[in-house]
Amino acid sequence: MKSKLITTLLTLALAFTVNAADKDKHDHEHAAKAGPTGGKLITEVEPHVEFFVNKDKKVEIRFIDDDMKVVAPGAQVISVTLGDRSAPTKLSFTKDGDKLISDKAVPEGNDLPTVVQIREKEGAKAVTEKFNLNLEQCPTCKNKEYACTCAHGEEEKK
Repeated sequence: MKSKLITTLLTLALAFTVNAADKDKHDHEHAAKAGPTGGKLITEVEPHVEFFVNKDKKVEIRFIDDDMKVVAPGAQVISVTLGDRSAPTKLSFTKDGDKLISDKAVPEGNDLPTVVQIREKEGAKAVTEKFNLNLEQCPTCKNKEYACTCAHGEEEKK
């Protein structure tokens, strides 16, 4: 009985150690990065997705490999919903060279609640990314706030 208890405890300890090591590795690989165009990089999918708002306030979606190179869009399906919850703006996308571009511009305002849904192909389960679309320029890095990669503001959270 005593040996079974010790064996069980050792097995659990080993499982927790392996799990913690995997989590540390995962967190390290996906530190905050911007895409090659300076947009928000969504790393929960392969290839990764760069969400970028251009000067016309249209959303551009690029697919990025692990070497930060743009890859051509495949069968991925992207939908974006943003803005006021009572009257949200829904964006759909068309292929434009090596990127997808939204059919409409981002609505007026700042710090817009944004939901990006990415499907590997039509009918597949969606990966969802939620964030506030803040179009102000970051005071520290060269990106807009929605794609900021620096740690400013962290001291306020502590």
